[in-house]
Amino acid sequence: MPQYLIERNIPGAGKLTPAELQGISQHSCGVLNTMGPQIQWVHSYVTADQIYCVYRAPNETMVREHARLGGFPADRVSEIRTTIDPTTAE
Repeated sequence: MPQYLIERNIPGAGKLTPAELQGISQHSCGVLNTMGPQIQWVHSYVTADQIYCVYRAPNETMVREHARLGGFPADRVSEIRTTIDPTTAE
């Protein structure tokens, strides 16, 4: 299944408390549960003013629908073509 990187511009994201992040995560999972098993949240990275999320979904439209239903920004959605790491150099 395709994977997508979602860039969410959220000023102050890096200052969110663990409780706030838990609440956001719970809300996201609730929306995902209503959408069915074809869309999955893999993980996210929180930086100072953005959250970068990796999702598996059949298409970008479904990723954007999750954002719309959840009230989350999805400023940029990019399909992940491949993954590289230090072992790629071997």
